[in-house]
Amino acid sequence: MLFCGIDLHSNNCLVVVSDEADKVVYSKRLVNDLRTICSALEPYRQELSGVVVESTYNWYWLVDGLIEAGYMLHLANTTAIKQYDGLKHRGDESDARHLALLLRLGLLPEGHIMPKPMRAVRDLARKRMQLVEMRTTNILSIETCLAQQTGSYITGREIKQLTELDIDAMPIGTTEAQGMKANLAVMQALQAQIDEIEKSLVSYCRVAPGYRLLNSVSGIGTILAAVILLETGDIARFSGPGNYASYCRCVSSAHVSKGKKKGEGNTKNGNRFLAWAYVEAANFAIRFCEPARKFYQRKKAKRNSVVAIKAVAHKLARACFHMLKTGEQFSVEPCFS
Repeated sequence: MLFCGIDLHSNNCLVVVSDEADKVVYSKRLVNDLRTICSALEPYRQELSGVVVESTYNWYWLVDGLIEAGYMLHLANTTAIKQYDGLKHRGDESDARHLALLLRLGLLPEGHIMPKPMRAVRDLARKRMQLVEMRTTNILSIETCLAQQTGSYITGREIKQLTELDIDAMPIGTTEAQGMKANLAVMQALQAQIDEIEKSLVSYCRVAPGYRLLNSVSGIGTILAAVILLETGDIARFSGPGNYASYCRCVSSAHVSKGKKKGEGNTKNGNRFLAWAYVEAANFAIRFCEPARKFYQRKKAKRNSVVAIKAVAHKLARACFHMLKTGEQFSVEPCFS
């Protein structure tokens, strides 16, 4: 059997094919062209047990193309791969060889290859988050300008209702007004795009049974339900609620020896979008759900508000796992008991 590792870069990749004795039978740097890479692998197709590609920012085209070409693909979780620190030399070829070695040994930490259609909608949800961040930047800029020029403060909700006539009526100079109008125009353009994306997300997710279940959870509205559903993907890929909560970054990371903390693990290992979604849901839950608020207050009294919010997020993540796994409706009492 042969094993292939591909070290992927922005415009080229290093392709290595090795055998069961880890002897390299093919090693070459190729341009990022699917036809070229498929041609290079074709002589080894029958013996290849799998191809490993790094989970870099640009892996979609290569993984999708090789899957369509009939190869068994594995997506390497780069944050979970650690080579021996004592290596004197390390390069692209050694990285590709290491990927092939991990595949042969059955030790490869794999990332999830989400189906292409669902991945596209998930990326649209991530694009919405990017636009929301940009909108917030412009809102804060208007807020800051008002505080500088007038000493007054208005809320973000009020800023969203502003018009150019409102700015003209403010006791500020024409230059400052021009800057605020620029922020206002950008904010309104972003809001229009955000509204369109949200319509598309809800339209896509509405038909999924899991979406209706998530929407029934205290603190989870239409957009958060869509984000959680799209980022989670197939719930069957998680063996239990603890694994799912860990993927959502809702569990602590600690290395303990003899009852004492000796350090932390990879705290960023997991899905940052799900981490954000469950913290947002937790903040809404403690405002509108009495059991969640009481649970939060108990945790806050023992530790602090940050730990308490994460504890609520952890409870919600485990509840959502069971709902998506079993199809049962959300129940407040077991969740925050």
